[in-house]
Formats: sequence, C-alpha cells, structure tokens
Amino acid sequence: MGKPTGFLEYARRDDLRRPPEERVRDWEEFHIPLPQAVREQQGARCMNCGVPFCQTGMVYEGRTFGCPLHNLIPEWNDMIMSGNLGHALARLLKTNNFPEFTGRVCPAPCESACVCGIYGQAVSNRDNELSIIEGAFSEGLMRRRRPPQWSGKKVCVVGSGPAGLAAADQLNHRGHSVTVVEREAHPGGLLTYGIPSMKLDKSIVKRRLDLMTDEGVTFVTGVDAADETVARRLMAEYDAVILCCGAGRPRPLGLDTSAVTGVYYGTEFLKAAVERQVFGQTPAVPTAEGRHVVIVGTGDTASDCVATALRQGCVSVTQLVRRRREDYLVAGTLPLDYAHEEAAAVTGADPRRFSVQVKELTVDKDGALTGVVTTSGDTLPCELLIAATGFAGCERGVCEAFGVEAGDTVTTAPGRHATSVEKVFAAGDMRRGQSLVVWAIAEGRAAAAEADAFLNGYTNLVRPL
Repeated sequence: MGKPTGFLEYARRDDLRRPPEERVRDWEEFHIPLPQAVREQQGARCMNCGVPFCQTGMVYEGRTFGCPLHNLIPEWNDMIMSGNLGHALARLLKTNNFPEFTGRVCPAPCESACVCGIYGQAVSNRDNELSIIEGAFSEGLMRRRRPPQWSGKKVCVVGSGPAGLAAADQLNHRGHSVTVVEREAHPGGLLTYGIPSMKLDKSIVKRRLDLMTDEGVTFVTGVDAADETVARRLMAEYDAVILCCGAGRPRPLGLDTSAVTGVYYGTEFLKAAVERQVFGQTPAVPTAEGRHVVIVGTGDTASDCVATALRQGCVSVTQLVRRRREDYLVAGTLPLDYAHEEAAAVTGADPRRFSVQVKELTVDKDGALTGVVTTSGDTLPCELLIAATGFAGCERGVCEAFGVEAGDTVTTAPGRHATSVEKVFAAGDMRRGQSLVVWAIAEGRAAAAEADAFLNGYTNLVRPL
C-alpha cells in the first residue's frame, strides 16, 4: 500500500462523459479518460484492505460479492499509483483475459464490495482497470504471446462470445491447437452483436480478435453447430469440444404477436443495429427512425435499446418497467443510466414509466402495429415494440446436435463443466444462465482448466470458479 492515507486525501473521480446532447448524435464511445496524475490519485485511494472483499468473487445468500475473476485489484491499484504500467498490466492479465471489455461494460461488483464504499465512495476499479489495458495497448506493451511448444491436441470452441474467447485464449496459451467456430458472419458473440458501439466500439473487439489470431487461434465463421452433420464432424476431428453458445432464447412477451408486424426482441433489435451501422448490411428488423418506440423491460438491454433508438432518430421512446419506481431509488433519488440521460436531453423527460406493462396491442388492417394499450388504461402510439424481457435459457439446437443433457441450461455436475457426453464441455451463459461478461470470462477460464486436465491428465491453469 503505497499511500496509506490516499482514501482520506482524494475524492473518487470517475471517467468523464461526453454531454448527452452531443453523444446521442453519433455512435462513438462516450467516456473520456482522466489525466494520468488524477488516475494515479484514484489508484492511491485503494486501502489494500486486510481482507480485500473486492476480489473475493463469492456468492453468499444469493448475492455476489466481489470480482468473479478474483482480479488482484489492490496490487494493480498500487502499481497505478506508482506509475508502473508494466507491473500493473502483469497483475491484471494474470486473472483477466479481456480487461478492455470488462473495463467498459462490467457493472463492477468489485466496487460494490469495496471497503471504502461502506462510509464513503468505492475505489473506481473499473476505470482504473480500463486505464491499464488501454495504456498497455497504446504503449506497445500488448505483444503477441505464442506458446513455446504445441501439445498436438486439438480443441474446438463453439461460440465466440466472452466465454468462448476466454476458453480459447487459455487453451491456446497452454499449447493446444484451438479453433473457434461461430454461426454469425463475424466473431465476437454478444461483444460484437449485443453491445452497441457507443459502449464497446467494434474496433476494440477486432483488436483483440486480431491479437488472438496472431497468437495461433483460428476463427471460422458461418458454421452452425446446431446442424447434426457439423456436430458429428467436430466430434470426430477434435480431441475436446467446449460449447459456449450463450442463453439466447428470449423470455416471451406474453402477448399473441403472431399476426403483428413491428414487434421484436431486444437482442434482435440491437443485432440489426450493429449489422446496419458497423457492417453496412440491410437486416429485416427495421430501424427506429421516424417511429414511436416502446421498450418493455429494464436492465442493460433495455437501456441499450433506448440509446440505440435515440441515435436512429425515433419520434418518441417510452420504457415500460414492471416494478415500482420506489424499488429503484438509491438514497431517495432515482439514478439515470446513460441512456436515460440521453433521453432526458433529447425529449426533456425520463423515458421510464414504472408499474406499467403492455395489456394489448392495436394494429391496422394489414396487421402493422400502431399502438399499445397499457395496464394504466392509456394507449401509447407505437410502430416499434421491443421486448427487452430477459432470456429463458440456451437454444436447444446445439444441445440436441451434440446429444448433451440440457434443460434451460446445459446440465453439468455441480462445480463442473463436463457435460453428459464425453469430451464435451460447456461454459458461459449456456451453462450458467443469463449473466455478466465478467462471469462469462470466469466460466470460460474454468472450462478451459477442466478441458486441459482432460487432455493432459493434469492442468496448471487456475480455476476461478
């Protein structure tokens, strides 16, 4: 602990944000890094507690405390304060494969567990983490790391989201020949298709994919492992297979929309937005431009849909939240997510309506959506209804193709990642259920350790879970 009184001397400073009325006009990332001198002060705020709960990553009474990756947070905070970027990077990469992702989109459970936050404000660990990895890339410290020798074993990772990428990265560095197959046209999973560019620019994802490719990982896109022929071929060609296909089966809206046009799930809408904005495609899902938009649900997906609709030029946007307004109050006030800040700047009002849901839909003679009748009794104009209602579990196609036991998620023994089929493992949301990017990375690392032990008879990879 380089500055024992740092938490007393320096107030918390978060990375700055571009003004909402400015950033809503483009798709650029909206966070602005702090100057280096201020960042060193933020590192000095870390108390290096005797029991650093920030890195525990434990689940107690149904709640998660600390980082699931067990990031060595006090150590790299101390290195930030000392200005030692190289040592900070070494400690960070020891536990986290992709801090450039978690530093942007993680809700930072480490900060919720920070002792400084008990009587004051937690240390800004997420921003500190991001400053380390971005500084390392800009200073040329992120160099190719290829294994000194290859094991001769071949591993196929199905799915290229954060869990699949983490498993692939770990096993590649262990010397196994790793191929990642992805059914979409571009790798990255939800990092590419599920998170809008203003939160995670796709050049950041590509930068990491390019580095992994340079280190030896092979990416093959346009391959649907739900095809039984494909699954049989992968089982025959590879010594181990790790399924990391997410939990993309959406939770139903609860309305009959079979004959209605203009109703989509949040992930469909966000994916189409990325395909259109980043890759220049023309997806079937329409934009929000010129439309009244209603979004059902809360959480990150709903917020991302609000922010995306604003950038696409919607006429209006309303977010319907099932729970009461009081349930979201913090210290008597209602926090605004980045998307709600933007909506307030554009429309002059918070887009959320609490304790309200959709009761029925109104359509024209052609079945096109024209409005929604709410449980409050009013009718909102609506040509685009987006259901950001969460996920019901993994899609069944891949499970059936590989013959693994599955319910809402793939069935594994408690604390294990091996499935009911020999040499097939599962990780991420597909095994755990809908969760966070940081948990997906932890899942991928744990599955990699188990697969490595299966292939070698032992492993020196650390299991975070």
